[in-house]
Amino acid sequence: MTARTAVVRRPSLLRRMAHENSTVRRLDGLMLVAVAGLCVIGTLLVWSSTRTWAPGSTGLVKKHLLNEVIGMVLCAVVATVDHRAMRAYAPLVFLVSLVGLGLVLTPLGATINGSHSWILLGGGFAVQPSEFAKVGLVLIIAMLLAQPAEGTDRPRVLDVVLAIIAAVITMGMVMLQPDLGTAMVLAVITAAGLIIGGVRKRVIVAMTMVAAAGVFAVFHFQMLEPYQVARFTAFVDPSVDPRGVGYNSTQSLIAIGSGQLLGKGLLGGGQTTGRFVPEQHTDFIFTVAGEEFGFLGSVTVVLLLGVVLVRGLKIARKCEDRFGTLVAGTIVCWFAFQTFINVGMTIGIMPITGLPLPFVSYGGTATFANLIAIGLLQAIKVRGPF
Repeated sequence: MTARTAVVRRPSLLRRMAHENSTVRRLDGLMLVAVAGLCVIGTLLVWSSTRTWAPGSTGLVKKHLLNEVIGMVLCAVVATVDHRAMRAYAPLVFLVSLVGLGLVLTPLGATINGSHSWILLGGGFAVQPSEFAKVGLVLIIAMLLAQPAEGTDRPRVLDVVLAIIAAVITMGMVMLQPDLGTAMVLAVITAAGLIIGGVRKRVIVAMTMVAAAGVFAVFHFQMLEPYQVARFTAFVDPSVDPRGVGYNSTQSLIAIGSGQLLGKGLLGGGQTTGRFVPEQHTDFIFTVAGEEFGFLGSVTVVLLLGVVLVRGLKIARKCEDRFGTLVAGTIVCWFAFQTFINVGMTIGIMPITGLPLPFVSYGGTATFANLIAIGLLQAIKVRGPF
C-alpha cells in the first residue's frame, strides 16, 4: 500500500486579500480612490503648468510622479502599523521633526521664495522639514492628551501644558524661518487636539485670547517680512498695486474666471501657458484647474477633498480609543484648514499664505507628509470597529 503525502495548499494572495479580516478589505477604499483621483488631477495640472519652462517636454511631471510613488509607499507602510503602537514612537517622531527644523536654521538651510524653510539635497531635490513637523505635532499632541485624568474624561493638566509647550516650540521654530502659513496649520492642529481631547472651555478661551494678542503683537511691532505684509495688503485691496503686490491675486481671479463652466481644456489655458500667475504648479495650482477644467473641474477637486475629509471624520468618530480619535480628528482639521486657505486665496477670500493644495500641488516633502497622514487614517480604520 502506497502512502499518500498530504499536500497543504496555501491560499493564493488574492484569496488572502479577499478574506473578511484581511488588511486590504478593511482599508477605506473610498478615501483611497479620492486621494488617487486628486493625485491624477494634480499630475495633469503640474504637467500643464510646468511644460513650457521646466527642462524637457514633460516639465516637472516625472519628478512629481516619483514623489507620489514614494509617498504612496510611505502611506502603505504606515497603514500596516498598529496605530496604538505608534503612540510609543510619537516622542521620537516629534524629536526628529524638531531636529529637522533646527537644521534649517543652520548653514544647511536654504531660502526659497522668501522663506528659509529648506534643506537642499542636490540633484534638484530639497526637503522642507516643517511639513514633517505637522505629522510630528499631530502624534505628540495625541499621545499627551490620550490619557485622561483619573475619574474623568479630560486630559491631565500636566499633559495639556506639555502639549502646549510642544506646539509653541514647533511654531516658534517655524516662525523663525519665517513660514507663517505652516505656523497657522500647526496652530490649527494644536487647537483641534485640545478641543477633541476635551480640554476645558476656559482653557480654550484663554489660549484664543493669547493667540489674538500674539497676532496683534506681530502686526504692531512689525515682525512680518516685507513680502508677508505685501500679501496682506493685496488681500485687503488688490487694486492698490495690480502690477505689484496685487498682481498674484488679480491674475489668479482672471485665470479662474476665464475657465467659465467647462474650461479651456488641458494645456489650453492662456494664463497657465503664459505663466501670468506665479507658482502655478504649487501654491496657485487651483487656478490651473479653474482655467483648464472650468467650474465643474474645480468643483470636482473640492468634492474629492471633501470625500477625504468626511471619511476621515467617520474614522475619528468610530474609533474606540482616544489616541486614534485624536490623530484622525487633528489630521482632518489640518487638511480642511489647508484646503480652505489654498482655495480661498486663489478666489480672493483669503490672504496669500503660501500653503499648497493637499494631494494636488507639486511638492516632495508636502506630498510625503500628506500621504503619511492618509496612512495614519488607514491604520486607524484597519484596526477599528468598522
